[in-house]
Amino acid sequence: MTDVRVRIAPSPTGDPHVGTAYIALFNAAFAKKHNGKFILRIEDTDQARSTPESEQAILRSLNWLGLRWDEGPDVGGEYGPYRQSERGNIYKKYADELVEKGHAFHCFCTSERLDELRKKQMEEGSNVTGYDGLCSHLSPEEVQQRLSAGESHVVRMKIPTEGQSEFTDLLRGDIAIDWAQVDMQILLKSDGMPSYHLANVVDDHLMKVTHVMRGEEWISSTPKHVLLYQYFGWQAPVFCHFPLLRNADKSKLSKRKNPTSIDYYRRMGILPEALLNYLGMMGWSMPNGEEKFDFAAMVENFDISRMSLGGPVFDQEKLSWLNGRYIRENHTPEQLAKVLGEWAYNPEYFMQFMPLVQERIEKLSDVAPLVAFFFSGLPAITPESFASIKLEPEMLQKTLQFLLWKLESERHWNKDSIMADVKHIAAALDLKMRDVMAPIFVSITGSTASVSVLDAMEIIGPDLTRARLRHALVVTGLPSKKGLKKLEKEYQQIDSFMD
Repeated sequence: MTDVRVRIAPSPTGDPHVGTAYIALFNAAFAKKHNGKFILRIEDTDQARSTPESEQAILRSLNWLGLRWDEGPDVGGEYGPYRQSERGNIYKKYADELVEKGHAFHCFCTSERLDELRKKQMEEGSNVTGYDGLCSHLSPEEVQQRLSAGESHVVRMKIPTEGQSEFTDLLRGDIAIDWAQVDMQILLKSDGMPSYHLANVVDDHLMKVTHVMRGEEWISSTPKHVLLYQYFGWQAPVFCHFPLLRNADKSKLSKRKNPTSIDYYRRMGILPEALLNYLGMMGWSMPNGEEKFDFAAMVENFDISRMSLGGPVFDQEKLSWLNGRYIRENHTPEQLAKVLGEWAYNPEYFMQFMPLVQERIEKLSDVAPLVAFFFSGLPAITPESFASIKLEPEMLQKTLQFLLWKLESERHWNKDSIMADVKHIAAALDLKMRDVMAPIFVSITGSTASVSVLDAMEIIGPDLTRARLRHALVVTGLPSKKGLKKLEKEYQQIDSFMD
């Protein structure tokens, strides 16, 4: 086998996802097994949603798990920069090359035209949806005239009109996808930034990536990538698509049904070695069937052909069981005390909430009941915990659900932003602030009264806050699927109106 080079390329647009760690683990194990290189590349071409905070959270979380990369934005390497936002001029050069070769074209269609096209295709029940290639038929003279006039445009790739794209997957064998199902993908956006599809192909080639190992959701995009390699005259890498992590109902693992942030599991007291071990069990197993193993043992026994294509279910109870084994089997009491201190029982964490506590106590023994929720996972609440709240059950659920959705889109996690979100929901539902705050107190602290709950939400962080709100929704009774769709439609209407 040639010198193996693999990569992960997360987008810094939200919380660090366990799915990112899952893909990173198998890439790292594959590279280590073959004495290759493991690369971390930040795909931050979505300038509207990418944040430095999210990038740092990704690096911090993967490091916490014990994963190490040979090249990346924080460690450098021969093929940098390793942030796509710092490689802009590279992509334009290759987009221009594709246009010159006749493999791509300038598209001047407005978003309004594209919306109308999509609406028409849906109304007609067309089996083929997507861009219709209108601008691919413009004459060179008209294209140049519109470019000279400064007309907004993108660059799209041309797609064959007949036949199939055929490629081989390391796990799945030969795959064929009809070209009719492949859209004329945007390669260069109107702001000059590349789309994922152009950037990932160009970067993989320039960084000499030999194996593209990613989630199976990218299978449908692979024909575009294979075609780009052909257009450029480059050797395509080996493709390998891992099965997606699943909820218990086999749906794709998502934060609406399961906590997905690595930070959530860290805050819950899951040990990094246990979480990494558990992710290693997702679709793969040791030859001897042993469920508890470290990264070194995984690498020693690693064989990609042992990967199962069935969607692995992310079972939190199984993770907790495995974590318990690590706590009992890998630590003396003295070591466990040190781990607890590093986790949360340390001055740095205490000082975040101690000023709030000091205002409310008369004896030192008053502290423990006030701060217990800062160290717990999900509060021990029941439907009776909400008995004193004035809201009717239906309005209580709506309030909690709308607030959860609002906080899921919050990019700036601080007290002021959280307060603005709460006010937003109160105004949208025509409720008094105290009536909205009451169920928040119970959901977050397990009590109707505590230290400032908004300060507490900032301290415990977005992942644990949202997990506790989801837990409160479960406790109070989740709406039916039909009821949830109705709520979501109502939320979208009021949220866009309030914004």
